[in-house]
Amino acid sequence: MLHATAHIGPETMETRIRAGTHALLADEPPSNGGRDAGPAPYELLLAALGACTAMTLRMYADRKGWRIETLDVDLRILGTPDARHIKRTLTIVGPDAAGCARLAEIAERTPVTLTLKQGIAIETQLAEQTA
Repeated sequence: MLHATAHIGPETMETRIRAGTHALLADEPPSNGGRDAGPAPYELLLAALGACTAMTLRMYADRKGWRIETLDVDLRILGTPDARHIKRTLTIVGPDAAGCARLAEIAERTPVTLTLKQGIAIETQLAEQTA
């Protein structure tokens, strides 16, 4: 089971995150009341998509025996709050044009891509209070 926690105190927007065995820090820029001590939540979302894209494409290329010299994933959230979309640009050095085109097709089916496209249910509950 995947697990993460987030903790924020009373003074700043700085949020300490635990994801598995890893510690991360998130924050907001000063324009949103933070100190920019770490990525903002949407930047973390893009980072997760970018990491999944790069790792999935690496695994696929390795299985096909295609050498990837470098693979860069550039991600941007565009649009308005009511009509947002993610623009993903792949820069791949190594495979031929047909291989790069196939990798772009595979990018549309990475696990995080599919989760974001399909949506995911979120259940929220309050923890029991201890006296």
